[in-house]
Amino acid sequence: MHRYLALAAFIALALGGGTLIGLSTQPDGWYAALNKPAFNPPNSVFGPVWSVLYVMIGVAGWLVWQRDWRSHMMAAWAAQLALNFMWTPVFFGLHAPAVALAVIVALLIVILAFIARGWRRDRAAALLFVPYAAWVGFATLLNAAIVYLN
Repeated sequence: MHRYLALAAFIALALGGGTLIGLSTQPDGWYAALNKPAFNPPNSVFGPVWSVLYVMIGVAGWLVWQRDWRSHMMAAWAAQLALNFMWTPVFFGLHAPAVALAVIVALLIVILAFIARGWRRDRAAALLFVPYAAWVGFATLLNAAIVYLN
């Protein structure tokens, strides 16, 4: 039972934290006025995609925690979550897309390091981060395009 409470806690942390930050820092008139690239998806896409990814992030963290909560992978998991939670307030709250670009590049590096380190140690956790890496790679390109266009 303890294992499943821990799983619920990891999912609640990732999904709940991401949802809370997203709801407290909504796109506003500033964002609407920015020039965006043609490949910018509608705002309605982001919530569902991030919800699925946050569940996967929570499960991956739980898997790593079960194996060794003091590992480098666990540290990378915590670092990526901190960077992930930092990006939205920097971009939407501070209206600082260039600073947010630095945050998201760091986030992508940590995600890729998590996948690389986990590939042999915890393949399931690493695989759960592959769609996350793809989405953050796309988001990094989108962030960079917004910086360039504005």
